[in-house]
Amino acid sequence: MRHTIGIQGVKGSFHHIVTQQYFENEVAVQECASFDKLVQGLLSNETDAIVMALENSIAGSIIPNYALIDSNNLRIVGECYLDVQHHLMALKNQTITDIVEVYSHPMALLQCKEFFKKHPHIKLIEDSDTAGVAQRIQKESLKGVAAIASKLASELFELDILAESIQTIKNNETRFVIVEKTKRDLEEAHINKASVKFELDHKRGSLATVLNVMSDCKLNLTKIQSLPKIETPWKYAFFIDVTFDDYRDYKKAQSLLEIMAEEFKILGEYKNAKQ
Repeated sequence: MRHTIGIQGVKGSFHHIVTQQYFENEVAVQECASFDKLVQGLLSNETDAIVMALENSIAGSIIPNYALIDSNNLRIVGECYLDVQHHLMALKNQTITDIVEVYSHPMALLQCKEFFKKHPHIKLIEDSDTAGVAQRIQKESLKGVAAIASKLASELFELDILAESIQTIKNNETRFVIVEKTKRDLEEAHINKASVKFELDHKRGSLATVLNVMSDCKLNLTKIQSLPKIETPWKYAFFIDVTFDDYRDYKKAQSLLEIMAEEFKILGEYKNAKQ
């Protein structure tokens, strides 16, 4: 059975590239204009799973996506780290001196800001999707306009690459997660990473106590992200990723944290992609 996977953006986007790398079998791709629409497509069963960017090694966490996963009770079932190389591209037979405007996703613009300091004549404009801009340039034959997108986008939309790998830091990775509506049944032997969420009382040392429990249970903390609770000022939820060698160590920590923390919730149990 062919599965349908939702992506933010259009074909040629980095989300699209993740579907090509992560899924062993060919899948149908459903393009979504925003992460909100991406989630709605999953909830309404238009897609079997979705690919969602969570953090970038240069620009940091995409915090609203944590909230989308949590508030809609979705489950992380896998992850993929993608080497993100940003290329500047435009219609054929143009040079960088011909470009007056560059449109791209805010994260892409942020990751490439040092490059554009060398080209002050170019106006930077935020857009919803990297590959979507490349598609629009081709469709509307936009001269003097460039996109920041993947090599795949330049090939799909027949654009020339004016400058390669223009991101400030050349080693630029984005972590994507594969999200489904319900928990996927995996053998315990294949699970060595988990994403959890919890809240804590405003007491001195409460977070340190939780982290000590994780350490005592042989869990390795790979990510901690706090998110304010809008309905309760100055109270925070913590989103934490942990890796472990033995699933039993993780279950022991889980049983303790369910007692110690408030609103403890498992967002996903899956295979660590960084091995």
